[in-house]
Amino acid sequence: MVTVELTRLRVDADKNELLLSTRSAMLADFRADRKGFLDARLVRLPDNEWLDIITWETPEDFAESRDKGPNRPGIADFFSAIAEVISAEEGTLEQGGPE
Repeated sequence: MVTVELTRLRVDADKNELLLSTRSAMLADFRADRKGFLDARLVRLPDNEWLDIITWETPEDFAESRDKGPNRPGIADFFSAIAEVISAEEGTLEQGGPE
């Protein structure tokens, strides 16, 4: 069951470039260290807010990743750009759609 992590972030205007420049290293650390990591997309929203959409193979993989926190340099650098986590949600990717 594919799990989707939806995290809405606020980044200070002077840290937007830091967020973007550290993204590749964060994703590389996720691929190396996080079991079940499938994909991630970062969406820019108005007013220095971002939506990070990350998919995991299972809810257990997501929970294990959350427990690890910023345990690797690339992840810690990315997290350092975040001023505030506005919301965090978890859902299940449904495979249905228009036919």
